[in-house]
Amino acid sequence: MGCTTILVGKNASYDGSTLMARNEDSSPGHYSPKKFIVVNPQDQPRLYRSVISKVEIELPDNPLRYTAMPDALGKEGIWAAAGINDCNVAMTATETLTANYRVTAGDPLVKSGIGEEDLVTIVLPYIHSAKEGALRLGSLLEKYGTYERNGIGFQDENEIWWLETIGGHHWMAKRVKDDEYVVVPNQQGLDYFDFVDAYGEKKNYLCSADLIDFIEKNHLDTTMREHNLYEETHFACRGAFGTHTDSDHCYNTPRAWFMERYFNPNTYKWDGLDADFTPESDNLPFSLIPEKKITIDEIKYVLSSYYQGTDYNPYNKRSDASLAGKYRPIGINRNNFVSITQLRPYMPKEIKAIEWIALASNPFNALVPFYSNVSVTPDYLANTSARVTTENFYWASRIIGALADSDFGNCIADVERYQLHALADSQNILNRFDSDYLNNKIENVQKYLEQCNQKIADNIQKATDKLLLVLVDKVSDQMKNGFSRADN
Repeated sequence: MGCTTILVGKNASYDGSTLMARNEDSSPGHYSPKKFIVVNPQDQPRLYRSVISKVEIELPDNPLRYTAMPDALGKEGIWAAAGINDCNVAMTATETLTANYRVTAGDPLVKSGIGEEDLVTIVLPYIHSAKEGALRLGSLLEKYGTYERNGIGFQDENEIWWLETIGGHHWMAKRVKDDEYVVVPNQQGLDYFDFVDAYGEKKNYLCSADLIDFIEKNHLDTTMREHNLYEETHFACRGAFGTHTDSDHCYNTPRAWFMERYFNPNTYKWDGLDADFTPESDNLPFSLIPEKKITIDEIKYVLSSYYQGTDYNPYNKRSDASLAGKYRPIGINRNNFVSITQLRPYMPKEIKAIEWIALASNPFNALVPFYSNVSVTPDYLANTSARVTTENFYWASRIIGALADSDFGNCIADVERYQLHALADSQNILNRFDSDYLNNKIENVQKYLEQCNQKIADNIQKATDKLLLVLVDKVSDQMKNGFSRADN
């Protein structure tokens, strides 16, 4: 499953929030309808059983409430994907990664282990910090193993931790620096690792207890110098665990190139024969200090990218046709959703956490925010089923994408206006509810926040219905069976 992740440290964001975002994408030829729900403690299982691997896990008796973005149909399990619990800790799972053959030969994947279907459900309700999330998942990986290669993000208001699985049971995790952002496009992303810290203070690095033994036993260290890994503070992870295949160069690295090119346009030379980095570079940085602070709309823009401003844009009619569509877009037809979790340090804990959500193909969908400290979500986002209908946000957004893509040049301006107004109008509603909360004594906080979420949902539903009417009319005008007397 292809996905794209962005992590933004608190000093790199526009308002001091930690920001964590991920596109979830379906596999080619498939589309997974999603819904936005709240899992209350009484609904959380105590004995969890995976649909895919059949693994059974006993869960603690004291789960926290949390939001989730599960598959609406549930044919292959929950796939809760992303959410925030009532301790204002967020999790996104997962970014599918790559690994070289030596890793999986040394520690084979476990068919009866845990995977993306399970991770949010068995971790998020039980953690009280981002670091605790990495440690809990690490212990579960060591005990049960995993049947896939994944990257998982954990976030609280102060920190973001990124964990990557290595083989069936091993893992490593790194704390994102406060003044940096991270991009991960379906590749093993961590570039360097500090074993001194991971085996010592564990301040910024964590890993499975026997990771160095695993590396040495399987000859994974490909550096050209003799060194003691227990004294290594800058271990080259990608050479040891990752891949740099031809398919990476058309599917993965171009996405990282575009995102870093966007946030750091002047830091490096990104284009031309003498570029520092190209779409096919294997050594793109895992993290960078952005040239300016990163905003919500910018995260949405890059996660909706189809290589605008480059010759690789599949909608570009002005450049070399052989280059258009050469690389896999970030905003692709099979995006299921994007979630951006924002933890605002300047707000009281009751209204600190915001989850921004957009559904279906990112170039054509709208991003809107919701408070996570609620016990129920608006029906427009929670009622997704197999039935195609404009009465829920997922299917309405999917229809918009299909219509607009078919007549891109004629429709994209209307889509962009819709997206801009959705951001501005929903942020305005949020601002008013924030202000009222700060200035008044609110007795039933959850009910109050649910009223805000419903108002935002009602507003985006009206805007979406309006756009659908415009697009249906425009695309209908382009039908090949059009005819009138004036045509004679």
